[in-house]
Amino acid sequence: MFSLLAGHAAFAQETATAHPAAIEHLPFFITAPGQTDVLFVVVAIFLVAMILIIGNLYFQLHALPERVAHRTSKVQLEIVAVLALLALFTHNHLYWIAALLLALVRLPDLSTPMASMADSLKKLADRADALRSERNSPAGTARAPDAPEARAAGEDIQDNTAAPAAETPKDGN
Repeated sequence: MFSLLAGHAAFAQETATAHPAAIEHLPFFITAPGQTDVLFVVVAIFLVAMILIIGNLYFQLHALPERVAHRTSKVQLEIVAVLALLALFTHNHLYWIAALLLALVRLPDLSTPMASMADSLKKLADRADALRSERNSPAGTARAPDAPEARAAGEDIQDNTAAPAAETPKDGN
């Protein structure tokens, strides 16, 4: 950069021998033929730097919903990421706003309790199958069917195939 300015200083000395139609004092951005245009180089570097800075800020802004959603569940993060990508490629701001709102709202976790209930029901069903197979097996099983554990488990898991008792009328007859 200093060599460019040094060349510009040399140009100032040559202006005395400049074209006869040129004015006496030329602005600094006017260069002599064959010299480096300092203003052009500075503006080109400035433009490239500003394009990179603004592009970086643009991508950081588009990634904001994803960074906020990292504290949420995996499914919510994936939905937010897809909405942010849609907003980036379609330039539709509604997707980005939806992604940001979805990232800020904490959705209730419904899958964990449901999975826990499903696991518990599966364990109960397996235990009921084991009790039924013990009852239907030939004599000589390892556990007697009237053992306290079998009775307690059998009371919880009995078949409700019996017909319901007839209801008595409540009018006193």
